[in-house]
Amino acid sequence: MSDVKLFAPATPPEQVRVGLLAITKHGVAQAVQLAGRWPDHLPPPTLCTSAKFAADAVARLASPLRVYDGPLSAEIGTLFAAFDQIVCFVSLGAVVRLIAPHLKSKDEDPGVIVVDDAGQHVIAVLSGHVGGANDWAERVAALLGATPVITTASDVGKTIPVDILGRHLGWRVEAPKLHITRVSAHVVNGEPIALVQEAGSRHWWTRATPLPANVEVLSSFNQVRPEHHRAVLWVTHAPIAPYFWSQWAERLVVYRPPVGQGAEDKA
Repeated sequence: MSDVKLFAPATPPEQVRVGLLAITKHGVAQAVQLAGRWPDHLPPPTLCTSAKFAADAVARLASPLRVYDGPLSAEIGTLFAAFDQIVCFVSLGAVVRLIAPHLKSKDEDPGVIVVDDAGQHVIAVLSGHVGGANDWAERVAALLGATPVITTASDVGKTIPVDILGRHLGWRVEAPKLHITRVSAHVVNGEPIALVQEAGSRHWWTRATPLPANVEVLSSFNQVRPEHHRAVLWVTHAPIAPYFWSQWAERLVVYRPPVGQGAEDKA
């Protein structure tokens, strides 16, 4: 099928560009506090604020500073291009209105996170899975002593995130986007799922909770029961013929582990 695509693994945390956007005096103070607690092994975040608050920030900030003039709405496009994660010390409603004209797709948009004015909640707003906002919301919340707010169904339901399964192991997702959407729905709805692992490390399940009962792990595609399994997640190095995608239309997602990473890997 011509629309079958390989989706690359996430950018390693040590390479992620993080921007902290603050537009009020209180927001700048919170951003400075977060920057001061930033882990040494990660690149320091860049504080983005208006010229009005820049002088106040400079006196307390060890991280890079980016100052803008004019309306914030004119700055958003530049921030989207400059950062992988944007942590906004701005109201959620305002952020939604600001970013709306710049949205392209979850494969291109940066992660967008909102911290409420009291610093009690850190909300993953945009690109939670593919863009990494869910993970970074948890990181930021831990640094601030706040509660992360994650609304992605697979995270809330503690089940398999189809679009990023094995990403921490270097797996690439291979499937038409429609397959990923449809299979994700089958997974979060608790329907019978076959996970066939013929290659790759077995350490793909990273949650503290057990694997959901609706997911059956198999060692060969021959064990799949088409009349029973609503969808298949196939971890393999095997080539997939075009007709096979049609045969399993909207029911199959393939994962490609790095060559040499075998299913027997116990490390």
